[in-house]
Amino acid sequence: MNDKADLVIRARGLTKRFGQLTAIDHLDLDVPRSIIYGFLGPNGSGKTTAIRMLCGLLTPSDGSATVLGLDIPGDAGDLKSRIGYMTQNFSLYDDLTTLENLRFIADIYSYPRARRSARIDELLQLYGLEEQKKQLAATMSGGQKQKLALACAVLNEPELLLLDEPTSAVDPKSRRDFWASLFALADAGTTLLVSTHYMDEAERCHRLAILDRGKKVADGTPAELQAQTGMSVVQVIAQYTLAAQSALQKLPEIRSVTQLGVRLRVLVPKRISDPLALVSAALGAQGIESDCALVQPSLEDVFVAVTLQEQDREIAA
Repeated sequence: MNDKADLVIRARGLTKRFGQLTAIDHLDLDVPRSIIYGFLGPNGSGKTTAIRMLCGLLTPSDGSATVLGLDIPGDAGDLKSRIGYMTQNFSLYDDLTTLENLRFIADIYSYPRARRSARIDELLQLYGLEEQKKQLAATMSGGQKQKLALACAVLNEPELLLLDEPTSAVDPKSRRDFWASLFALADAGTTLLVSTHYMDEAERCHRLAILDRGKKVADGTPAELQAQTGMSVVQVIAQYTLAAQSALQKLPEIRSVTQLGVRLRVLVPKRISDPLALVSAALGAQGIESDCALVQPSLEDVFVAVTLQEQDREIAA
């Protein structure tokens, strides 16, 4: 990780302001080669702004970044032919067919004409779009549009692929198929930077950064992040879920109570030596029957924990 030659993206203090709003606040980022690196955060956390700066579409207000060894935004023109970019919303041409969209993108990238037809045929087969090659993009399903957008984004065989919430408008099966395609690209040597607000997608990333209100509040592998929450997690199944949640939220020692179906996820700081006893006693005192157990943190627990810690730092400052 310390070897700069192995980093596809390296950012230091990267900042973007829009008037009084700081969309990205001094972002430090190291993205190694040939992995899927995730940006996890809610809408408005700065994920899109960061990606647009890294591909040269936005000029930073402060800080610096190198992408594939090129300074951004100064060398953004040289970067264009070496990256692919897939936006959150389908951004190809609805009034063109699948084949016409691919040919248009090939023109944009000045893809060698001698190899163009073979490359397009390869992508049509790879992403299962052969039957849709003469179909207008406007008439395609969400999953088919997603495949077409990915095919266009990788047509120029990019070293780096940036994807901004690429699965926000597709069904679960299409999401699974899409991620299988991303893993295949990473295995073939492509580096991917993927933004998402889905916890299950974040767990698929090799590494990820958690963004909250423009700040990076944590980064690492999913396993590392889950081990570093600073919180114990107690799972509660109670006869009266809402009553249990209300009782637990009144305890100052408890930082968060989240309901997931019939279960509660309760975050208790590690400084509490027996979190299970704390939760069980609080519910028992209210006459609420429950089944409590210590469980491993999920990425959602991690996200809640690190954002709470950031709020604590801001209050202390």
